[in-house]
Amino acid sequence: MAKWTPKHEAPEPLEGPVVATITGGTILWFVLFLVQIPFYGWFDDHGHLWWVWTCLAGAGLGLIGIWYVRGRDAAIKRAAAEAAVSAGTESS
Repeated sequence: MAKWTPKHEAPEPLEGPVVATITGGTILWFVLFLVQIPFYGWFDDHGHLWWVWTCLAGAGLGLIGIWYVRGRDAAIKRAAAEAAVSAGTESS
């Protein structure tokens, strides 16, 4: 069987509002957790208690994600600023 090789280069990754996206997702997971709390007994009776804890885990992991993408965003901005400064000093 022949190995598959790409016929063109991969496109550049899209950069969007990553921090806002992760924050929105984290808020959504936490809201879903809060909505399910009044029905805790029903989830427990029907064996779906993991739904509640999945939402809480999503919110918790989202907090880690927010911390990570904020640091990544800051590092990208720092690198861009350093590149602009070094490009400015080289052209002078």
